[in-house]
Amino acid sequence: MKVIFVRYGSILEPDIIDTFKEFGLEVIEYSREITVKNDLPSEALTRFYEFVDKNPCDFIFSINFFPYVSELANILHQRYVSWVVDAPVLELYTSAITNRYNRTFIFDRAVYDEIHPLNPDCVFHLPLAGSVIKRTAVINSTPVTKRQKFSHDIVFVGSLYSEKNPLASASGLSEYTKGYIEGIMKAQESVYGYYFIEELLTDDIVAEVKNSVQGFPAPPEKSFLTDKRIVSQEYIGNAITALERDDTFRMLSEHFHTTIYTGSDTTGLPKLENRGLAKSQEEMPVIFHGSKININTTSKPIRTGLPLRIFDILSCGGFCISNYQAEIPELFVPGEEIVMYESLDELQELCAYYLNHESERRQIAEAGFEKLKKCYTYETVLQKLLYTAFSS
Repeated sequence: MKVIFVRYGSILEPDIIDTFKEFGLEVIEYSREITVKNDLPSEALTRFYEFVDKNPCDFIFSINFFPYVSELANILHQRYVSWVVDAPVLELYTSAITNRYNRTFIFDRAVYDEIHPLNPDCVFHLPLAGSVIKRTAVINSTPVTKRQKFSHDIVFVGSLYSEKNPLASASGLSEYTKGYIEGIMKAQESVYGYYFIEELLTDDIVAEVKNSVQGFPAPPEKSFLTDKRIVSQEYIGNAITALERDDTFRMLSEHFHTTIYTGSDTTGLPKLENRGLAKSQEEMPVIFHGSKININTTSKPIRTGLPLRIFDILSCGGFCISNYQAEIPELFVPGEEIVMYESLDELQELCAYYLNHESERRQIAEAGFEKLKKCYTYETVLQKLLYTAFSS
């Protein structure tokens, strides 16, 4: 079978391409989305049609959902399989999600619950995965001296979201609106497992935010997307994530030697050791494997699902402490395969405990690794995806 893989530069793409090839699929890569981000929908559809016309295939695949791909697939009666791995993905709320040739898999159950009724036979829930064989090979081939360089007491790999916070550039908000947003953000920061921001936004506040920022997304025609959803997810959700990560790593660095690998500005966190960006394929596995505690703090727009970071940590045999997410107990046993916290005070206590209990830490890391190897490798999860996509 031949598959056209619509790429846009996701960190998951190389692992999925390798797995498809292991399955015996011929992968034809369409990479325009990696370098060109501003095609008009009509231009994108035309260019993609020309590519598909020259490269006949059995189905089309992408990470996340591209409406123009769905529209073309619907015209050609071609199956379009997509795996949504990020949040928010606002394209899910376009009318293209209702096309009958879609096979859309969503990692976050809360988002799935919203989207599934729009196309019940073609939308599915599917958690993410990890690459055990590739990560283990990288770890085993890394010299001991280099492993020591990437071993830390407490570590986080990822963005602090300060550069992904468009709300910070809003100008002209009234003092009332500023105070209201700050209040609901602070309340949401301390609540894990339920995202209530959209319920608390009034139409007046949404309109004021929309008029105070540049480049506010314009929902396409025949869209299920509302301005309230955009403000809740794209603006306030990212702002809460930035606030939460600043508070989290300020607390951790005040009490423990804490290291971060990020391109975000950390000058406001003087006790946090910033090593810069980590190479995802070469260095990240060694960091996760060799560090005593790997922190996961999930971005707020991910409401119930597990982010890729958890799967990456566990696939490297790393010990993970994560904020509470509703789907974690569905996939892993808390306290036995992963550790969860529900407040910063609890996170501090857990870090202090596990830094001083190495055998328990190693036992949990090993159990998490074994569970992932058994249930959540790319080979296992993508087999399920393809079976579902072609049997439904």
